[in-house]
This record gives sequence, C-alpha cells and structure tokens, in this order.
Amino acid sequence: MTRLVPGDLAPDFTLTAHDGSTVTLKELLADSGEHVVVYFYPAAMTPGCTTQACDFRDSLDALNASGYTVVGISKDGVEKLAAFAERDGITFPLLSDPDHAVLEAYGAWGEKTNYGRTTVGVVRSTVVVDPRGVVELAQYNVRAKGHVAKLRKDLGLDADQ
Repeated sequence: MTRLVPGDLAPDFTLTAHDGSTVTLKELLADSGEHVVVYFYPAAMTPGCTTQACDFRDSLDALNASGYTVVGISKDGVEKLAAFAERDGITFPLLSDPDHAVLEAYGAWGEKTNYGRTTVGVVRSTVVVDPRGVVELAQYNVRAKGHVAKLRKDLGLDADQ
C-alpha cells in the first residue's frame, strides 16, 4: 500500500455526501481557499468512529476559524452516512466511497491488525491538504480518541484553543 507524504499532490476525488450532494476536493479547495482535513474512518455508527466524528464536530468551529475545512470518508453507503450525521449532529460532509478507490488513492485502505487478527479494510487515517492541493500532513493508523487534539497540536493550532 502506497501512503501519501507531505509534498505529494493530493489525489482529487468526486464523492457523494450524506446529504446527496457531490463533493470534489478541487471544489472544496477553490470554494474555501483553506486547508482541507480529509479523515478516513472504518464504519459509521461504530463506537470509535462515533468518538472521532463527534470530536471533529465539537472542534469544527475552531478548525474553521484556523482555516481548515473537514470532510470524513468511509466505504459506507450514503443512507448509512445520512443516519450517522442525523443521529450525532455531524455538520461537515461525510462522503461515501463504496468501491474504496479514494481510500486506496490516499493509502487508507489495506491490511491492518485488530485484536491480533489481520484484515483488509479502512486504515483510520488523516490527510491535511493545503490550499494548493499539496499534502501538508499525512497520518496513518491514528487513534480515534484524542486524535483531533493531536492533529491540532501537530498543525500548530494549540494556541487557538
């Protein structure tokens, strides 16, 4: 599995969001002129993914104020993502990648070990893309709990809290 590193050009994508809209990285960058935090998570409505999504939700105003837009990507279908967003009040786009093409392009799909078992699936990851479309930060095998605080620290945003 090839993983992205800072300085790589971020692969563009076009995916369907939980609200039925179409979202592309190119348009996110053009519309916002900001950095885009693209985080990849294994499955909507599971405990770890709920913790992580709610952490991003609760930190969204501070991230936006610092110039960061957030999107989440999983292999879940749009209907499940819509239910997840509704249940937990998620206000940023949750994108569906059922054939995991974007997950693969970002290095967030592959072998992983859970509880001693090796499986193939979504590797919990976060890639931060700068306004020019270049990878600023790429983190793989991140922990759901406390990830946003670590991300803010790694981006030098701690002073904003």
